[in-house]
Amino acid sequence: MAEEVIRYLEPRRGGIYLDGTLGGGGHARLILESTSPGGILVGLDHDAEALQAAGSNLAEFGDRAVLRQGNFSGLESHLDALGIAMLDGVVLDLGVSSYQLGSPIRGFSFREEGPLDMRMNPSAGISAAEVIANAEADQLQRIFREYGEERWAGRIAREIVAVRQRQPIETTLHLAELVSRVVPRGKGPQRIHPATRVFQALRIYVNGELDSLRAGIDAATRKLKVGGRLVVISFHSLEDRIVKQTFRILSTGCVCPPRLAICACGQKPVARVVTRKGVRASDAEIENNPRARSAVLRAMEKLAAEENHDG
Repeated sequence: MAEEVIRYLEPRRGGIYLDGTLGGGGHARLILESTSPGGILVGLDHDAEALQAAGSNLAEFGDRAVLRQGNFSGLESHLDALGIAMLDGVVLDLGVSSYQLGSPIRGFSFREEGPLDMRMNPSAGISAAEVIANAEADQLQRIFREYGEERWAGRIAREIVAVRQRQPIETTLHLAELVSRVVPRGKGPQRIHPATRVFQALRIYVNGELDSLRAGIDAATRKLKVGGRLVVISFHSLEDRIVKQTFRILSTGCVCPPRLAICACGQKPVARVVTRKGVRASDAEIENNPRARSAVLRAMEKLAAEENHDG
């Protein structure tokens, strides 16, 4: 959704922007071009391989592109280290990148054989294989239901526990085949692969994605200048719900009971929601990139400091 990102971010010449999910640098390139000649783009990604690829792709912009390894939830510490006080805009393109999906060794895809890893930063945290090997059935059920909204979470969890007693479940195809065997198949063609929600749930859990999203929106809001914008692209309902609800809270003014004639809470809106409803990818983009079918873009504009606001 490159065109939509630029439309709602409204990058201006000489501004300072942050791409918290740098990936291959596609959005970063468009922002750097739009802010030429003096604009700065800070790019964050906790995937070292993605950073290296983006560095090559953005090399022509020289020191206007400042790339650092890290999760966007910690963007304030990165900006402080760089001596950047405030930002004109922030972009968060959530979920797993096409680059990561296309690398079997990273373990994100259930369509190709690879180690069951799923960590955005392979050098930190526990892998999906470790979760599958060690979590009890009730914990696995909770993960699949809470993060994947998987209807058959209990059945899948029990089968994993039974199978791993005979042999370890360490590869993507092994887990995908197990889930496909357990989940009842409906009549007619399946819209999504049976393992889609389980893989989504494991990835979100392993990387702490929902907690990072909440923290990242809060941090971005604090660092935005008045008039600065935050643009977020999500790919499933859990993410989009958090973005929508957080934007609504930030854009809410007085919360006093209607019976009070005069406001007693003093709460002022921190932001203005720019997108009345979620923006979807165009038919043309979906045709070129089927993954964009589930993308939802939302944007907000900073109005004031966050004093006396419950977020």
